[in-house]
Amino acid sequence: MNAIPASAIKRIEILRDGAAAQYGSDAIAGVINIVLNDNVNELTGAITYGAFNTAAKGDFLPGTPNTKNFRLDENGNGNSYGKNKALDGNTVKVGANYGVALGKDGGFVNFTTEFFTKEKVLRPGFDFRKGFGEASMDSFNFTANMELPVSDKTKIYAFAGKNYRDTDAYAFTRNSGGANVVESVYPGGYTPRITSIIDDNSMTAGIKTTTDSGWKVDISNTYGKNLFHYTIKGTMNPSLLGASPTQFDAGGHSLAQNVTNFDFSKNYDSFLNGMNIAFGAEYRIEEYSIFAGQQGSYTTYDVNGQPITNPATQFAPIDPISGDPRPGSSQGFPGYSPGNAVNKNRSNLSLYSDAEFDITKSFMVSSAVRFEKYSDFGSTINGKLASRLKLADNFNLRGSLSTGFRAPSLAQAYYGLHFTNINAAGATEILLSPNDSPVTRSFGIPKLKQETAVNASLGLTSTFDNFTATVDGYMIKVKDRIVLTSYFDASSKGLGVDQAQFFANAADTKTLGLDLVLAWKKRYENSSLSATLVGNINNMTIEKVKNGNLDAETFFGKREQAFLLASAPKSKFGLNLNYSHKKFDTGLALTRFSKVVLIDYAGLDNVYTPRVNTDLTLGYQITKQLKLTLGSNNLFNIYPTKQDESGNTEAAGYWDAVQMGFNGAYYYARLGFNF
Repeated sequence: MNAIPASAIKRIEILRDGAAAQYGSDAIAGVINIVLNDNVNELTGAITYGAFNTAAKGDFLPGTPNTKNFRLDENGNGNSYGKNKALDGNTVKVGANYGVALGKDGGFVNFTTEFFTKEKVLRPGFDFRKGFGEASMDSFNFTANMELPVSDKTKIYAFAGKNYRDTDAYAFTRNSGGANVVESVYPGGYTPRITSIIDDNSMTAGIKTTTDSGWKVDISNTYGKNLFHYTIKGTMNPSLLGASPTQFDAGGHSLAQNVTNFDFSKNYDSFLNGMNIAFGAEYRIEEYSIFAGQQGSYTTYDVNGQPITNPATQFAPIDPISGDPRPGSSQGFPGYSPGNAVNKNRSNLSLYSDAEFDITKSFMVSSAVRFEKYSDFGSTINGKLASRLKLADNFNLRGSLSTGFRAPSLAQAYYGLHFTNINAAGATEILLSPNDSPVTRSFGIPKLKQETAVNASLGLTSTFDNFTATVDGYMIKVKDRIVLTSYFDASSKGLGVDQAQFFANAADTKTLGLDLVLAWKKRYENSSLSATLVGNINNMTIEKVKNGNLDAETFFGKREQAFLLASAPKSKFGLNLNYSHKKFDTGLALTRFSKVVLIDYAGLDNVYTPRVNTDLTLGYQITKQLKLTLGSNNLFNIYPTKQDESGNTEAAGYWDAVQMGFNGAYYYARLGFNF
């Protein structure tokens, strides 16, 4: 979503029920449709400045930094806070949208550009994570949306986007006394920085026409590519000792997709009370690649500075303090090696049909079926049956039942990396092994297969003069869900790592939930007042762990299960109140997050108690062209529950990234313009 500038969006539409039979893979629980701006001869946009409050609430641990301490230097030395800084994460965003008319028949081209920059956000961390907090980022977005009629019944269209991001984040700290610290290079230790260049590009072009017989035809092609390229800074390869560079090209990965669509539809007014028929085809090609970094980013060198190719005769230098061999690779993020490099592709052919029947003016029934054939995962057929019943002028009952699927992504099938995990117990070398690797097979992990799902929903909608309400209940069962396993002991496998981890079809899950939206709005002569209550109640259960002959706790233990369950919190409710009078408007939003429970590295429950977050905005229309808005997200600087003193949280901070995050209050000023 970050790749799409907010000022480029006209509206967002959400299909809440299962839609895999209509839209294919990944639409198990619904579809989000983003409609781009099409206005012309109007320059709109905003300039926003904001920053986060560094004063974290709660009691801090003995001997750890207070809210205002020492600034981390370029190598991550020092404590977790900027010196005497009340604010951090300073953010500037400038966005603008403008459209130009094409021809005299409603054609247009609409452009949006956006620049965004944010400094690092640093919060209290334990000694082995002195740089705990969010990355800094510089981002540039550009979006174009075009439509051009070429006849009364035909028009061509295109939309494209480019998103460029340059990020800089702190990794785990390497403290003095460990084999990964060479004192002559980094006296006292260092905190490596993981920087990345992320480039997203996409373009869609198509043609729409209506035949003389009333058939609507839409033919389009979409191409998109995402590229990550990592550079590790403020780091070193300890096995090279003082000869090590302090910066490495660590390689990266990319995913490209090309999708061709053919869609046909026609409405028949004379059949029953109306009938709509649609059918079409889609052909998709995907390509996934991992490219290696420079040699020093992934290699361990011997005492003579030569890459170790024979561990029986070549030995890494020994750290004189700990007595341990010096590790290799760029610290913080080991680079991708030629052994990690992949270049995989697959294709997918889909055929679908969709029919909607208005049986009476009050009763509608629709159905859909979709056939998918993957070049690497075989074929599947999925269906959907839905209905809407008008109970009264102001009440509608709706429901659906559908099946769904999700093929493993190419990254889940082929991604692999050797990385270092650091917690209070020390450093652990871990191999994330690709699913198609013989190493993965040797641990008893089977080949990935597609997830399958059943989705059922039932809802009620009502509309009155000033009030609307929707209540939707749902049940989603996912079989063979793909997740990361727990850590397997790999110390005796001769892989040069302590543990191994894999993607696997590890569990069957069932989710029961309720979505609620209640909205009221009243207009007066010079004022308006509105109130909206939105809520979700959710209950996910793991019905079965698919461990086969493997130990269940080793395969998918309580810790990993807690992460999966935390992805679907028990509830979230929001109350939004808005008032406007002439040139003034204000908004108050209260959001309640439910309890979340994670399990830390020590096997203890990390309980994050419920939190209520408050957002406030105040706006004033200075002129017809300019509007000033002052506001705060998380006005009262609320943080998640601080965990125990062991330092065994997932990210080695006082909190994990749960509920509303750990940045605290955000204050901002925005100047909107419209010319």
